[in-house]
Amino acid sequence: MSSADRVTLERVGAVAVVSLNRPEKLNGLDLALLDGLLEVARSLRGDRTVRAVILRGEGAAFSSGLDFGSVGRQPIRMLLSFVPMPVRGTNRFQEVGWAWRRLPVPVIAVLHGRCYGGGIQIALGADFRIATPDCELSVMEAKWGLVPDMTGSVTLSELVGLDVAKRLVMTGEVLSGEAAHRIGLVTEVSEDPLARAFELAELLAARSPDAVAATKRLLNRSWHARPQAAFALERRLQARLLRGVNHRIARTAAMAREAPRYVDRARRG
Repeated sequence: MSSADRVTLERVGAVAVVSLNRPEKLNGLDLALLDGLLEVARSLRGDRTVRAVILRGEGAAFSSGLDFGSVGRQPIRMLLSFVPMPVRGTNRFQEVGWAWRRLPVPVIAVLHGRCYGGGIQIALGADFRIATPDCELSVMEAKWGLVPDMTGSVTLSELVGLDVAKRLVMTGEVLSGEAAHRIGLVTEVSEDPLARAFELAELLAARSPDAVAATKRLLNRSWHARPQAAFALERRLQARLLRGVNHRIARTAAMAREAPRYVDRARRG
């Protein structure tokens, strides 16, 4: 099966729905699926008509993590996948988790069934995570005597304390969606996380796409930055927004007490 078959992309209005499509293997991550995710993320980054992305898994699970059996049968490609890409500084495995951070639109991960290892690290790269109460989440690398290597070391640090991150990574314990929500690993729980994801996507799509993109960029870059650096980024982004078409649309609509009708996101999100 090709990378194009491993990941499907569907448009529902301004929302792009990206689905991991290897249900017979609980969406275990083989190299073709990794390539498919990267290709889709790359295509979405340049699509200014997209207002939000929903990331989900077909079948009984979001993802059971890396398919060691499949990947191990391609040792040369696996080794090459560890080589960092120029400029970006991530290798193929890391970029699959980080690519969703690069998108200038909000990404909502919909979690059910198993969300293990590489699967949870992909979900951590999203801006929001909505899980079923009984979803199983685990930084599973500990089971294999490994460390998370798909950007989880960074994304975990933004959500939980150092002691909690160490416990999750060292033990590989399995958390329910409810337990993950209590520690901040999951944004919310729902019996129908896909429906909740669409509700959130609609709320986000109703806002200025330029402001949403700027907010994502600002908070991602400033969360652990020095205050002076964060303030400088605030000023640059705000100055750009104030000169933009969508700010004028928002201002005019607010004064007229009408719903704004925004144009597509500016080229630089």
